[in-house]
Amino acid sequence: MSTETRSGEPRPERAALERQLSADVRAMTARSDRVGRHYARANQVRNSDFHALLHIMVAETEGVPLTPAQLRQRMELSPPAITYLVDRMIESGHIRREPDPSDRRKWLLRYEEHGMGLAHAFFRPLGSRITAALTDLTDSDLGAAHRVFAAMIDAMAMFEDDLGTEPGESPKVGRGTAATRGTRGKTRSAAPSD
Repeated sequence: MSTETRSGEPRPERAALERQLSADVRAMTARSDRVGRHYARANQVRNSDFHALLHIMVAETEGVPLTPAQLRQRMELSPPAITYLVDRMIESGHIRREPDPSDRRKWLLRYEEHGMGLAHAFFRPLGSRITAALTDLTDSDLGAAHRVFAAMIDAMAMFEDDLGTEPGESPKVGRGTAATRGTRGKTRSAAPSD
């Protein structure tokens, strides 16, 4: 069945479903932000530190750890500010720097065991609640949901790329580039659930 009318517009039922999915993603993003703030307070880290940890975890899950420069671009911070943030997170035991095996001039930001332990301890109950909430859904439903989320994430990355950069600003690295778009959903599915 076609998802569009003859004029090329989405069918009304399809358009309503797409609007509902967008609303769901916004609601999940807002709720996730609130949970992240609780995590930050519980572990005495700043909100900006939590966002940095989130970027680092997403990159590790995708199999492409961030360099400090890439984290700086994602967070839109100055070089001194990102250096201060990274040093503070290393000192607190959340992350570590390690040499990039493909280019010894670069450093990669990785989760430290202490930091990963804190994240697992805090988020494990959420994982249990999500598992319970998904009990009545079939594997096929979950696979379809994963494909929907992967498609929406790719669309957001392309939109972000389309926004471009401000005059005098360096290009954003690793945000929905052609090299990462096709593999996002595949690598994410292999990530541990807790």
